[in-house]
Amino acid sequence: MTLAWRRRAAGAALLAALASAGPVAAAAAEPRAVVFDGAAALRHVERLVAIGPRPAGSPASGQARKYIAEELRRVGARVEVQSFDAETPHGRLAMANVVGVLPGRRAEAILIGGHYDTKWFRDVRFVGANDGGSSGGFLLELARRLAAGPREYTYWIVFFDGEEARETWTARDSLYGSRRMAGELQRTNRLPRAVIVVDMIGDRHLNIRPEALSTAWLTEAIWASARRLGYQAHFLPDPQVVEDDHAPFLRAGVPATLLIDFDYPPWHTADDTLDQVSARSLQIVGEVLLQALPAIEERLGASGGGTRR
Repeated sequence: MTLAWRRRAAGAALLAALASAGPVAAAAAEPRAVVFDGAAALRHVERLVAIGPRPAGSPASGQARKYIAEELRRVGARVEVQSFDAETPHGRLAMANVVGVLPGRRAEAILIGGHYDTKWFRDVRFVGANDGGSSGGFLLELARRLAAGPREYTYWIVFFDGEEARETWTARDSLYGSRRMAGELQRTNRLPRAVIVVDMIGDRHLNIRPEALSTAWLTEAIWASARRLGYQAHFLPDPQVVEDDHAPFLRAGVPATLLIDFDYPPWHTADDTLDQVSARSLQIVGEVLLQALPAIEERLGASGGGTRR
């Protein structure tokens, strides 16, 4: 992700948008009886970090991808490994998005995703426990919990490759996997109904702020869930602007939002290690998201077809 979009004077605009977004499915009536296991998510993070640095196109990235696919199959998801070649400042690299499909009563899909690659450095051993690891572990546990119950919508649990820039973040050197997927889905008229992206959500000192360019009603559905669960101290009101894997879907007209704790001093340093990641933080984000999904599904059902924001 990059501060190219970040922390501009977008606060007032987002707060106004949230205020005008209207009620989101009246607090989703009843919380889901599904409990997110933060300790299980952390164990997945530990196994990914044990592989070492996992930059896109590397053998270690392939090992991480194999682990992710195996774990998705273990919970009964249909796994698609979507391979592609990407032109980067370091030449042409082989990358692959991993998708775990959990069919619902409807074929229409809600995509919940995050990146599993770590940033490449010449002179830093960067294992990305929070930046790349936490999203991977979180999504694997989320897939397990969603697979445990009936679903109205189909869920795509997506592990994006190549989120990180190889050198300096630009429109062409970043978001390789999500740009590829959004473009292909738009070309074939198969875009999801909504997209939720998680990134760096394992920080022990969890402080998630609304992403200012995200879809207001979708963001508010999640923040309303946090309020109902008493997690206001971790889901803060002050917005920030962050470009991440949700951005290509926003540009394609899909409602999309981002959950990220960017107040993270070890970002892109050798200190982004397992001791920085908390099972409790992963559990909080999981509980909030699971509790928000009924309201999101209800809003999508009320809005009918289409993907406009």
